[in-house]
Amino acid sequence: MRHDHSQHEQNPPAPSGGHQEHERPPQRNQSNPDPHSNHNGDGQQPSQQHAGHDKHAGHSPEIFKRRFFICSVLTLPVLYFAPMLQMWFNYKAIQFSGAEWVIPIFSTIIYFYGGWVFLKGAWFELQSKIGMMTLVALAITVAFVYSVAVTFGLKGDSFYWELATLVDIMLLGHWMEMASVLGASNALGELAKLVPSVAHKQTNGRSEDVQVNTLVEGDLILIRPGEQVPIDGEIVEGTSNVNESFLTGESRPVVKKAKDEAVAGAVNGEGALTIKVTRTGDNTTLSQIMRMVKEAQTSKSKFQSLADRLAYWLTLIAIGIATLAFVIWLSIKPDDLSFAVSRAVTVLVIACPHALGLAVPLVLVNATAMSAKNGILVRNREAFERAKSIKTIAMDKTGTLTTGHFGVQRTYTDSIDEVKALGIAAALESLSEHPLGQSIVEEASHRKIELAKASDFQAVPGQGVEGVVDGQHYRVGRPEWVQELKLQFPPALQQGLQEREARGESAIVLMNDKQVLALFGLADQVRPSAREAVLKLEKMGVQVVMITGDAEAVAKSVAGDLQIDRYYARVLPQDKAALIQRLKAEKPTAFVGDGINDAPALTASDLGLAIGAGTNVAIESADLILVKSDPLDATYALKLAKATYDKMVQNLLWAAGYNVVAIPLAAGVGVPFGILLTPAIAAILMSVSTVVVSFNAMSLRTIRFKD
Repeated sequence: MRHDHSQHEQNPPAPSGGHQEHERPPQRNQSNPDPHSNHNGDGQQPSQQHAGHDKHAGHSPEIFKRRFFICSVLTLPVLYFAPMLQMWFNYKAIQFSGAEWVIPIFSTIIYFYGGWVFLKGAWFELQSKIGMMTLVALAITVAFVYSVAVTFGLKGDSFYWELATLVDIMLLGHWMEMASVLGASNALGELAKLVPSVAHKQTNGRSEDVQVNTLVEGDLILIRPGEQVPIDGEIVEGTSNVNESFLTGESRPVVKKAKDEAVAGAVNGEGALTIKVTRTGDNTTLSQIMRMVKEAQTSKSKFQSLADRLAYWLTLIAIGIATLAFVIWLSIKPDDLSFAVSRAVTVLVIACPHALGLAVPLVLVNATAMSAKNGILVRNREAFERAKSIKTIAMDKTGTLTTGHFGVQRTYTDSIDEVKALGIAAALESLSEHPLGQSIVEEASHRKIELAKASDFQAVPGQGVEGVVDGQHYRVGRPEWVQELKLQFPPALQQGLQEREARGESAIVLMNDKQVLALFGLADQVRPSAREAVLKLEKMGVQVVMITGDAEAVAKSVAGDLQIDRYYARVLPQDKAALIQRLKAEKPTAFVGDGINDAPALTASDLGLAIGAGTNVAIESADLILVKSDPLDATYALKLAKATYDKMVQNLLWAAGYNVVAIPLAAGVGVPFGILLTPAIAAILMSVSTVVVSFNAMSLRTIRFKD
């Protein structure tokens, strides 16, 4: 039987004029995946492709790797027989019948075999929107067609060796690029590996190995020591240490016992566990995480859309400048068609917007992977851009800044030792089901107090419990019970009661047949990391605001403990969104809540962070999900967002700045000063710019956000 110790955490109506707005703002627009990211070829799955970077649709790193090595081998005889290289390195190639056809034949094979991926990519682009593949295809095609024309009689110098090395460098660059993107975005594959395919189903006391996909809700399965949990469930028997690092990022195992949840992918420790299946298929925690990671990786940010537009215009500008350079140089040197063609090809090559195309996507992919690794799931990558400007972060109290679980905050005693008083109260409350009573039992357990056996136990509805401990009769219950029994209430304990009530805490008293012996102040426990989170956020220049439905006294007490200057009490769940709107009108505002009744507030905020998600990760209203239910992760999320934003800006500035200098040089403006870029050198410079952007994006992984 349950008894009522307290009426704590009532939510009285809001005062008139306060928090009465019930309008739910429209949901933020969620970016859609790129429509071109679904081309599947060469065995590639959609998850292996990079949204917004659809020039590689149907490609894999292995395609570019294989073609790079084959074309590199085919390039060797082209370079060996090239007249210009013979002159540069002062050697004479061996001569035999038909030697003059070695270069054209091998170059033609390289053009069609190595360049096919670029030609095919350009074909797709021409049907939708031209881009970097169009530039590559145009460059190698111009060089190839012109060289073939020279071979068959056109006056000029061929570009065969430049063509061959250009294709090789392009293949190498794309291989490295795709390997980087795929390496950063393979979180889905790693997550999928976490789930065993076979489970030990328990039927009528017998164990039977079955496929996990055949399990249904309510089935009982056995998890042996050292095995991975194959499906979500509730533990019905056994105790063990379970490693959930894949979900929380926390490597230290947590103790799991009956009635606790076990999630698919977690690794069981030393004990055997029997769990009852609670979620199957797409509803499991791991499936939901995989879905969100995939959505995050296919969503586009504003910066990425900007980069795509810049890449498009850069392509048009490059084609225009290449054409202009060809015309101008041909008019300056009418007898040197090869030089004019060389300038046009060089411009097309050096302007390929690989760096611009990768500037944002690769940063976001790395940021998403880092987030998931540290227990922060990203639903929308645009959140990284919004998070960097956050100046106010509003946090729900219960379940966010506090655990939502009551604990003993203070003990007052009179005529009895504190440890003894706690032991007696816990001995009686151990036979009760009341959550406040269980808080006393947990406190005694935490202090490792050995409990005596209680007898003649009885629950008194609405008051408390009573019984005999060590031959003495005791009562534990509401302070109001003391007045009804007309027992003595020592002044020191009366003062303690007033102090606890002033803080909005609940109180339980321990009595014998004459007087009150002890008083226990209980309150929702502040999370150990909450103080550090508030301190770090303030140091970051972010104001922390606490929102709660509790009474003023409770709110003031928790805010004081956490050193939060601004808080709102008696806020009903449906009024939180209106309050967030008012905070947004002052400064960009994030909201951290439990993701259930806080959905309108999460949606209304500039950045919604769902906490307390645990295994319930399918929270559609949040931008970021803090899996570990730790408010400190909010600081890590904001730090990561700031670093991500900085990396995107750096990459965009580099990619744009590189082209401002590179394109004029490629067009020949440096010729009067002795600076002349060949197509091959242009290809190297273009690849280097891509490598710079890639390494800058990868360097995000070296930043320590938890210091």
